[in-house]
Amino acid sequence: MIIINNLSMTYRSSGAEHHAVRGISLDIPQAQFYTLLGPSGCGKTTTLRCVAGLERPEEGEIIVGDTTVFSSEKKIWVPPNERKIGMVFQSYAIWPHMSVFENVSFPMLQKRPRPPRDEIREKVLATLSLVKLDGLQDRPAPFLSGGQQQRLALARALVAEPKVLLLDEPLSNLDAKLRDEMRFEVADLADRLKVTTLFVTHEQVEALTMSDMMAVMNEGIIEQEGTPTNIYNAPHGSFVANFIGKTNLLEGRLVELNEALEGEHPANSDVQNARVETPIGVLTCHVSGTTSIGDAVKVAVRPENVTLAAPGSGSDGNTVDGKVEAVVFLGNILDCEVDVNGNAFHVQLHPSTRLAVGNQIRLELPARHLLAMRS
Repeated sequence: MIIINNLSMTYRSSGAEHHAVRGISLDIPQAQFYTLLGPSGCGKTTTLRCVAGLERPEEGEIIVGDTTVFSSEKKIWVPPNERKIGMVFQSYAIWPHMSVFENVSFPMLQKRPRPPRDEIREKVLATLSLVKLDGLQDRPAPFLSGGQQQRLALARALVAEPKVLLLDEPLSNLDAKLRDEMRFEVADLADRLKVTTLFVTHEQVEALTMSDMMAVMNEGIIEQEGTPTNIYNAPHGSFVANFIGKTNLLEGRLVELNEALEGEHPANSDVQNARVETPIGVLTCHVSGTTSIGDAVKVAVRPENVTLAAPGSGSDGNTVDGKVEAVVFLGNILDCEVDVNGNAFHVQLHPSTRLAVGNQIRLELPARHLLAMRS
């Protein structure tokens, strides 16, 4: 497990200060795959490096397994080589002058007391088999493909049986198809080994597909923590809604509140039905959190949840008229931009849909997919 309490980290240079991490706390149970997601500079990699012992924070506490590895209050600092962690860097940090076997065996050689040679060989070969590098132990590391180097970095991180696995954007250097394959391989491997994993990425697809739990970070704080499904379907604010996938946001004012019916919105238990006045009309939607009539809100709807409506239909519901401004064929979808009363609306439709720039269309915005959030 990993426990982080009130962690703060500041970088200083030329008299300036940058607060990279601002008092965050996390509790990651044993065997959970936990992801820190956010844009560059949000503090996610700094948090990971603090857990690894590569950065020394000013304040807070970090517990790895049952060992406190850092505590500002208790003056505890455990060096990186004694933290029983495995880490895969973004660059993999493979040693080019070593063979595959030598790269993987290196952590075993640093143990004190050093294990017997036969035990090291047996452990290295078993770990290489685990990551599907059987038979490549004598190959020079630079002669591996990108995907094989990524597996080699994983094997080196896992060979010493660490309590936790730290992954710093390990898939970012792979091509798109290989990245898709490795997402599932890495998540499956962590699950089979039951190793607690802290994963850092700026790619929302990786976070959504690989994580048991995730946290969205911004400017050194955690904006929202939860399961991928909960965060995607019920973002707490416009930053999370915008960062996790595409979304349409409309400024509005809350004009009516009603209790939601049981089962209407299972992703969030404190949801109410609402009516919101927006630039494209009064929309029926859901609203979460503490809100009152007259509050300024933002209404979010995902492009994939906007559908085409028949002309003249739904004049009294969540339907709006617009003009198609752009159509982009992406293979599995049509990505369209529609002008609705001066507001650019993004819509994703089935690729067989007949649509062209300049078409006048009617859009349906299903109330169950609209979420109003405090501005």
